[in-house]
Amino acid sequence: MTVRILLVEDQSIVRNGLKLILEQDEKLRVIGEASNGIEALNQLKDHQVDLVMMDVRMPEMNGIEATKRIKSQYPDLKVIILTTFDDEEYAYQTLKDGANGFLLKSSEPEKLISSIHSVLSGGLVLQEDIAARLMPKLLQQSVGQKNEEIQIPLTERELSIVRLVGEGKTNKEIAGSLFLSIGTVKNHITHILQELDLRDRTQLAIYAVKNGLV
Repeated sequence: MTVRILLVEDQSIVRNGLKLILEQDEKLRVIGEASNGIEALNQLKDHQVDLVMMDVRMPEMNGIEATKRIKSQYPDLKVIILTTFDDEEYAYQTLKDGANGFLLKSSEPEKLISSIHSVLSGGLVLQEDIAARLMPKLLQQSVGQKNEEIQIPLTERELSIVRLVGEGKTNKEIAGSLFLSIGTVKNHITHILQELDLRDRTQLAIYAVKNGLV
C-alpha cells in the first residue's frame, strides 16, 4: 500500500530534500506540499493523506497551531513534527495536541523513513534526547497525583497494554509481548480510549507516563 504524505515546510529547498529522502522508499509518495499551516489545511480538503510531516516555525500559521487544527478535524490522520529546534516545549505541546512523533530535521534518512512506518503501525516516535528530557517533565506533573489513590477503570490486561503504549510500542510489538492477535490489541485500545475518555493513542501514551504506569 502506498503511503500518501503531505510535506509542510516553509523552505522549498528543505521540502525538496525531504521529498527525495522519503521517496527512496517505494511505499512512500509525497502527494502534496505546503509552506504554512493554512496551506496545509487547504491541501487536506483536496487530497487524501495518510501522514503529515510538519515543520514548527512557519509564517501565517505555525506547526503547533496547524497540528492542533488538523488533529481536531482529522483525528485519524498521522502527524510527525520535524524541526531544527531541539526544544522539548514544542514536543510537549504538539504531543498534547495529538501529534504522533517529534523528530529533528538532522535525523538520518533511515530514521525518518523507519519513523513513518512505526507511526503508521500505531507507534509513537520521539527524538531520543528530547524524550529523555520530556519524560521527567511529565513525571513531575504526576507527583501530586501519585500522593492520592488513583482509580483507573481498567483490567490488568488493559493496564499492560497501556504500559506498552506508553513505551512507544506498536500494535504488532504489543501483540507479540502479550501473546495476543493484532486485532485483539486494537479492540482493547479502542475500549481503553473510551474508558479513559482520551482522543487517541498519543494521549494514551502521555496518560501512561503521567500516571506512573511506565
